[in-house]
Amino acid sequence: MIEQDLNKLEEKSIFVLREANAKFKNVAALWSMGKDSTAMLALARKAFLGKIPFPVIHIDNGIDFPESYKFRDDLAKKWGMKLIIAKSKINEEISGFSCCGANKTVALKEVMKEYGFNALIVSIRRDEHGIRAKERYFSPRNRDFKWNYKDQPAEVWNNYTSKLSGTSHVRIHPLLDWNEIDIFNYLKRERTPMNPLYFSKNGFRYRSLGCTHCTVPLKSNAKSIDEIIRELRGTKVEERSGRQQDKEKEFIMQKLRSMGYM
Repeated sequence: MIEQDLNKLEEKSIFVLREANAKFKNVAALWSMGKDSTAMLALARKAFLGKIPFPVIHIDNGIDFPESYKFRDDLAKKWGMKLIIAKSKINEEISGFSCCGANKTVALKEVMKEYGFNALIVSIRRDEHGIRAKERYFSPRNRDFKWNYKDQPAEVWNNYTSKLSGTSHVRIHPLLDWNEIDIFNYLKRERTPMNPLYFSKNGFRYRSLGCTHCTVPLKSNAKSIDEIIRELRGTKVEERSGRQQDKEKEFIMQKLRSMGYM
């Protein structure tokens, strides 16, 4: 995994965050308490003089890890976040994993409508999953909340669309160019608090975080960020191998993404 220039990555992400906040009247950010969305919030604090100027949404199905809930509450208080907790129901749905997927999308639709958000900052990366590689920095969703992955706007010379005609909202993706090691290097450099589940306990740690029903730990003895980075440099295991949804066929994830899944 190639490590990139953190300063260049940071500069681009901060530019995207500032553009989003300037272009849209009612912006929110999604936070899963994972490493990527936490890094995104750290970037937002740097972009806006130590404060996060938009509300932060956690889609809560009630079965996240206890460590994640504690991390959420502690960091939200420490950073003075405007935290919105949107409750997600657990029903059978397309992926076969009723804890996440389409159910979280329904909860997201409801909270977006309730607060009137017209832009949503999401911390996905292109290297995480094949379907996410099709995303853009500014990606419109239609009135039905769906994503047309076959018709994405061109983004050249930092010219990002802010067109809202015929859309429900625009997704903002400030971390598209980052990779997993970049995220950990940045969290280390900025001394950003992290969810403790990323660090080894009894020979296992979580590499990608979901809820207690669809996430499993992987074997690891990495108890510090430096040890995690050394481990990642030599591994051939995919980052999201512990996420049960990502073991579904490619078309299932593409279907979920087209419906509005994160």
